[in-house]
Amino acid sequence: MSEHNISDIIATDLNVLFCGINPGYSTAHSGYHFAHPGNRFWRVIHLAGFTHQQLKPEDEHKLLETGCGITMLVERPTVQANQLAAAELREGGQRLMKKVLHYQPKALAILGKDAFKRAFQQSKVEWGAQPTFMGKTQVWVLPNPSGLNRASLAEIVEAYQQLQEAVMKRSD
Repeated sequence: MSEHNISDIIATDLNVLFCGINPGYSTAHSGYHFAHPGNRFWRVIHLAGFTHQQLKPEDEHKLLETGCGITMLVERPTVQANQLAAAELREGGQRLMKKVLHYQPKALAILGKDAFKRAFQQSKVEWGAQPTFMGKTQVWVLPNPSGLNRASLAEIVEAYQQLQEAVMKRSD
């Protein structure tokens, strides 16, 4: 049972399913994905070209109109993602794989290298496209847009743009 009422923004035929690690407390309280004022997700996906305008967390369902969706590895809210146990992340990885195999988006973007490593028991992971597929879905690892991430906005946007360009090529 989750400690919030945040639900997946998901459908079949998506270009990208973005996968956050878990909700922070302010996100859980608001009921919307990436709702903390310091989180750069909505700005990043707009600047990277996924949306024509910058959406607000309360507009999250409009994301489906862009061919994108959102899910999370672990539903339990925490102050920081490093408070999650390895077992929670592994279980979340198994649930995520089942979900992806059911919906089969073109790409799955897991937002955070450490979360990906722990959820899928990987030792070496580079940013970007992974040699891993879940059915027809290519797995990507992108920087987490959390305000706690020290990467600059420009660095994060560049990583997301690479995914946007790859998905557009795949759609042609």
